[in-house]
Amino acid sequence: MLFPDVEELDFAGPWEVLSFWAREVARAEVEVFTVASSLDPITAAKGLRVLPDRTWEQLGAIDVLIVPGGQGTRRFLAPDDPLLARLRELAAGGTLMTSVCTGSLVYAAAGLLHNRPATTHWSALDLLASLDPSIEVRPDDRYVDDGEVVTSAGVSAGIDMALHLVVRLDSEDAARRVKREIQYDPRPPV
Repeated sequence: MLFPDVEELDFAGPWEVLSFWAREVARAEVEVFTVASSLDPITAAKGLRVLPDRTWEQLGAIDVLIVPGGQGTRRFLAPDDPLLARLRELAAGGTLMTSVCTGSLVYAAAGLLHNRPATTHWSALDLLASLDPSIEVRPDDRYVDDGEVVTSAGVSAGIDMALHLVVRLDSEDAARRVKREIQYDPRPPV
């Protein structure tokens, strides 16, 4: 999912993992694409401009949705935002609902995290808890898989979560191959 002020790596990291898997590793046909309210260019948090592939009206049934984070998520937190109903419909239809960073705030606003464990970016943990006190906030988890909903902390945790999705949707061997081929081997210098 794309929207104005989306955090670039929150969508580009999982995109890299899932697109490589889809093109080079997956045994079944997999299509990875972006969706937004229109096909107009989206300006992300740091200024990157991105062209969405589809609109919500063109979406149809999907297996997995990733809602990335960024300051742009705050626009969806009003209880009457039409996106929240759309997300509830996708979840009710069996779509695996996943998020990176503050994308989990949008799921909380939609009621999709009610009585579930979840995580988000460290700076938004209190906000996540305030949106729905029934959420079991997990501040130390990089990602939380609760069956129909998978949430992850910020940026690099979204890549970890995407590799976890490859395991769920394919196999550990597939995820290891993707990890090696994209050379995801974090060793931060600090």
